[in-house]
Amino acid sequence: SGKSRLSLNLAREIHSEIISADSRQVYRLIDVGTAKPSAAERKEITHSFINSLDLDEKFDVSLYEKQALVKIDKLINLRKIPIVTGGSGLYIRALLDGIVDLQADEDLRKELFAKKENFGIEFLYKELTTVDPEAAKIMLPQNWKRVIRALEVFYLTGKSITTFHADQFRSRSNYNFLLFGLNWKRAILYKRIETRVDEMIKNGLVDEVKSILTRGYSETLNSLNSVGYKEIIAYLKNEISLETAISLIKRNTRRYAKRQLTWFRKDERIHWFDIENELDLITIKNEILNKIKAAL
Repeated sequence: SGKSRLSLNLAREIHSEIISADSRQVYRLIDVGTAKPSAAERKEITHSFINSLDLDEKFDVSLYEKQALVKIDKLINLRKIPIVTGGSGLYIRALLDGIVDLQADEDLRKELFAKKENFGIEFLYKELTTVDPEAAKIMLPQNWKRVIRALEVFYLTGKSITTFHADQFRSRSNYNFLLFGLNWKRAILYKRIETRVDEMIKNGLVDEVKSILTRGYSETLNSLNSVGYKEIIAYLKNEISLETAISLIKRNTRRYAKRQLTWFRKDERIHWFDIENELDLITIKNEILNKIKAAL
């Protein structure tokens, strides 16, 4: 959406570094489908949380929050202004407001997984409707990971997962965050998505996925359960045609972009810039620089 180019230009101007808040770019090997900054761009400007993990390594918002805050503090101590770019709404929100970490209880998790294996997901879903009907209303039984997570939260905290999520964010007052968003007209945004997906296919997305699976990585990994990868995996398994896969990637990317915008628009701290083409990024960059100077 132009945010990578904008953040690179800002980093050049203020001699700083970029902290990625993208939950997929953190993984190695998935390059084409995640639109990572190029090797040349990463060499010029230091990026954190790009190519940090193998595909089968676990990473979540709690780990991101802890590690990103350490990085932010280091940059501030070097008198640099950190530039966070993304991406994942939950990652950004964790940085801004903090997230309470709920430690997993392995015994409880094993017990819930055993119930799933022995009695099926419908049994667990029925259990959820009994203890946390509020959460059950907003979940499908097929989404068993979410059902198990909701049961975990209830048994560990005594709270509905919906209440737990509402309670877990707390204000973080020791940083002065300036938040900016790019507001494309929907028709232009969707056209850019179409072009970007076509470019990904041209740049070798299919071969990238083939290569990952050839290395022995499981198609069920969470890192591969993302738009662009799951559709190509379905194509490689002969479940759908390439044409259908491309069409689904475009549709699912549009839906994802819409969900992202809905998430970020709820945050009244964000200053939105209307944008119609890449040339607008120059004006926007200068406006942001002025706002940074005013905040110092």
